Amino acid sequence: MAHRDTPAPASAHPASSASRAKSERDPFEFSEDAFEVKVAEMLVATSDESDALIDSSITDVLKLLREQLSMDVVFVSEFADGKRYFRHVDQMPGKEVISRGGCDPLEESWCARVVDGRLPEFIPDAGVLQKAGELPATPFPVGTHMSTPIHLKSGEVYGTLCCFSFAPNDELKAKDMRTLRYTAKLAAARLEEGRA
Repeated sequence: MAHRDTPAPASAHPASSASRAKSERDPFEFSEDAFEVKVAEMLVATSDESDALIDSSITDVLKLLREQLSMDVVFVSEFADGKRYFRHVDQMPGKEVISRGGCDPLEESWCARVVDGRLPEFIPDAGVLQKAGELPATPFPVGTHMSTPIHLKSGEVYGTLCCFSFAPNDELKAKDMRTLRYTAKLAAARLEEGRA
């Protein structure tokens, strides 16, 4: 995942918030089912809403998703003209490494590798694979990485919904991909609404 927008040195990111135990998470954290209901409420598309409201709803959901999964960065990317564009971004305050509206070569991104099957959607510890030379280097540390394609009704891949932590998050498991996929499915409807 070759983010080149606003790289930050690894030293600028001490222990990730993702390393917190579940017992230390926000006491208002949703159960999985409750989270899905909340996301559905926030992303139900209506034909009379403006692009600004659609953008706002997606941004709000990304923040909720990041907090729910205890990740540091979450974003919606769009694939276009051989590039990956960061259309919607939410990051842990003080740990901004990606700029909304920025882009980088699609082929060099981890997102493209997830979509074409070269990478799994769930990577518990990306640092291990990077050290082994199996993943491209990034200008900031990546611990746990989760990414899933965003499919439009036409079958077109819009891009991806991706999130990651700066340090491995041992509390996350492959089953947590359900939450990401569900959010991506509803976000796709919202994004299509914005294209109409």
